[in-house]
Amino acid sequence: MRAFVVGASLMALAAVAEPATAQATLGWDAAVFSSYDSRGTRLTNKPVFQPDIYVTIPAGGASVTVGGWANIDIAKYDGSSDISESGGASAFNFAEFDPWAEVSFGAGPATLTAGATAYIYPNSKNCGCLNSDYNTEEIYGKIALGVPLSPKLAAWYDIDKLKGLYLEGSVCNGIPLCADTLTLGALGGYSAGQGPKGTENANFADDGFTHLDLSAAVGFTAGPLSISPSFHFVVNNDDATKITKLSSTGVVLKDTKFWGGVTISWSKVLGAKEEKK
Repeated sequence: MRAFVVGASLMALAAVAEPATAQATLGWDAAVFSSYDSRGTRLTNKPVFQPDIYVTIPAGGASVTVGGWANIDIAKYDGSSDISESGGASAFNFAEFDPWAEVSFGAGPATLTAGATAYIYPNSKNCGCLNSDYNTEEIYGKIALGVPLSPKLAAWYDIDKLKGLYLEGSVCNGIPLCADTLTLGALGGYSAGQGPKGTENANFADDGFTHLDLSAAVGFTAGPLSISPSFHFVVNNDDATKITKLSSTGVVLKDTKFWGGVTISWSKVLGAKEEKK
């Protein structure tokens, strides 16, 4: 199923891109965060490394992007209170790989995006961690408006394990700081079917409002690199998002939590001609 979904998405996007004559852009991100929080849920409580690589191909008035994102547990986990996506048996454990593909195009003040992604957990089933039993796929759509506060609405639908919907709405505002920019953001999550369904896997303890993420990030450049330290203060509502660590009696629930880190980005137009001197 996973190969079909991602393969079909790539073929569809390639068909859209076929008439394009513009040049492609290759880019990557490399991020280090104090923990891995996905949709408000804490999947690790020690630092992680998260690389992402992508290629964007202009196609008329649209753009097609294909990429791959990964999560790597940096530290070895040896405490009874630790939460680890990979099980924490060793340092630099490759815990998750998400291939993705999407197409975006402008419509007046809006940018519309549609895509698909797979979630692959390569660790063995006896690791006490996320493994192939949790592998799944989602399709998604996003709309971003080029107006004050840059409002964005995004929806992901799990077509494999959960067959449920997750929604996010966000706003942000950039504040000039000399040559740099401070970006303040607010994001809210809502589960509409990714809560528990019998014995199936679930991303949340219940359906409804999941969390509120308030963020601050500063962006600056260093040569060809863009560097963005960021900080997040999360208000947890769903019981799954409230879990911050384990204990001898179960889990520790908190109404708020913090996480942060830094992202380094680079991109280059492929085949760009150099100017003659």
